[in-house]
Amino acid sequence: MPSSNDSSGQIGRWFSWFAWIAALFVLYWGFENFLQKKENPNQQVVSYQENGEAVVTLKQNSRGHYMANGFINGREVTFLLDTGATQVAVPGQLAQALGLTQGTRIQVRTANGIADAFQTEVSELQLGEIRLYNIAATIVPDYDSEHILLGMSALRSLEFSQRNQILTIRQ
Repeated sequence: MPSSNDSSGQIGRWFSWFAWIAALFVLYWGFENFLQKKENPNQQVVSYQENGEAVVTLKQNSRGHYMANGFINGREVTFLLDTGATQVAVPGQLAQALGLTQGTRIQVRTANGIADAFQTEVSELQLGEIRLYNIAATIVPDYDSEHILLGMSALRSLEFSQRNQILTIRQ
């Protein structure tokens, strides 16, 4: 018959294991959150109205890019601003979830060469208080990313200024 010291020792070991697992989970969660904020420092976009204009300010990430959370057709997405992209480029895996329909097949030039894509239109695109409607875009099935390239089809109607790793966008 086991003594109460043996059972309490076993319970103590179980609590010790549980505490270690919980501590590792908290460390993992904290480090993952740190990395996400480092890649996308604009998870909560700073936006306001000034003299009748919508203004958004974005911080540059550690790689020199501007990433920000926003919305396409009311669904949350992460944008990577790309003034070298002619249009908004949506990864194929996200297009259906965003309610985008594939139009005419086209070929596009990417950093990796020529790729097949489909024309589409974004009904509503939102970045902070900036809202754009009926924006030309492409669905790129082989674009393996969780980020949407925010290209010139959306950006051309906005005003930019950059100073000290802060990008200010006005509409």
